[in-house]
Amino acid sequence: MKVRLVVAVMGVALLGAFFFARSGPTVAPDFPTNMMIADQSEVVIDIPNGSTGSEIAQLLFENKVIKSSEAFFRVAVGDKRSEKIAPGNHRISQNISAQQALEQLLDADRIPNLIRIYEGGWKSEVVTELVAYGFDKQEINKAFAQVVLPKGFKDSEGLLFPAQYSFAKGTSALQAVQAMVDRFTAEPVAQQLLMGDDKFTASELLTIASIVQAEGGEKDFSKVSQVIRNRLKIGMPLQMDATVHFVKKLRGQIFLSSQSTLINSPYNTYKKYGLPPGPIGSPGVAAMTAALQPASGDWLYFVTVAPGDTRFTNSFDEFNTWKALYVKNRKAGAFK
Repeated sequence: MKVRLVVAVMGVALLGAFFFARSGPTVAPDFPTNMMIADQSEVVIDIPNGSTGSEIAQLLFENKVIKSSEAFFRVAVGDKRSEKIAPGNHRISQNISAQQALEQLLDADRIPNLIRIYEGGWKSEVVTELVAYGFDKQEINKAFAQVVLPKGFKDSEGLLFPAQYSFAKGTSALQAVQAMVDRFTAEPVAQQLLMGDDKFTASELLTIASIVQAEGGEKDFSKVSQVIRNRLKIGMPLQMDATVHFVKKLRGQIFLSSQSTLINSPYNTYKKYGLPPGPIGSPGVAAMTAALQPASGDWLYFVTVAPGDTRFTNSFDEFNTWKALYVKNRKAGAFK
């Protein structure tokens, strides 16, 4: 028999870090980790926005999900994924181990009406997600006009933190959008980025992070960040394909035609020198970190010659050699 129990509805933002106390018995009471059975009782709990680890644990305990709150504390603090638990409704089994409880809280399939914002996601894509969720398009547009942004920002592009969101019934479009921005400002690396540095404003750093997110694989983020800085330092156009893809709203494109580089837009870094006027998507933590902490190197060029093989150089001749290899591999179907 499945039991649906909805507890107090409050949450509209993702959780921050877990806080807990290392106290109590050495071994916390816990249910054994068993295989799930088809008719196991379930509850639907709602995790309020900003809940701490202790509050989540208590919520699970009160709804007979876990045997003790202390057991969940210990599991959560030992697993960094616990920071990604979303607020809102979660369908979860009763009488399960603390580890199973954490796994179910992280299971997107157990979060009804989930909105997913992916790393590099555009504001236009978030609007589409919100409409699909059931929000009114006019209310969404009004929300973006009214949302409170960090100092120095005039638009929410880049500030809608990539994560999973589940909103309680009755949540307004403005509350939903504000939750995404607030989740960004709650992220420690974002807080550092918002301070700017001796060379770039917060908006410029976020713009760099958004380009890094779109242009490179995570292992190359810090190098791409340095290429951007190196080009800006010598007054060289950035010529980043992702900025044109942003203008044309093209996803999944690795090829950029010569005609596309002529598009008239302040975001077209083939025609315009310097950084574009703002972010080209919402970067994740790794890309923001790379924007703040670029690798050390004199690279001016990079090209992905094959999936997983991105090469960096300060030699235009070497770049052209690698570019020819990229063209050969693309025509051979390596990038399917």
